[in-house]
Amino acid sequence: MSEKTIESIRDILDLMDPEVHENLKTAVELGKWPDGRRLTPEQLEYCLQAIIAYEQQYLPEEQRVGFIDRTGLKKTQCDDDKPADPQQSVPLTIMPEDGRRH
Repeated sequence: MSEKTIESIRDILDLMDPEVHENLKTAVELGKWPDGRRLTPEQLEYCLQAIIAYEQQYLPEEQRVGFIDRTGLKKTQCDDDKPADPQQSVPLTIMPEDGRRH
């Protein structure tokens, strides 16, 4: 049986399965391989890239690393698509360090 040459992230994704994906996530979470050796910064970077690429390809958005479920959360000004009305701005009062108004 001949070994496949890995030339791209696509080749890596073709070799990955859910078990490999979970093992990479565990290694990143713990910062070490199952045999106890610490991940190098380069290995950490490559593992994260593989995890993100695998999840982008095979998992729905809500199952991906970093997903934030915003259903039911109160909207904030930061979430609005349109800019805030400048007429509704609240004036800022700057207090001196001693806390007294002059």
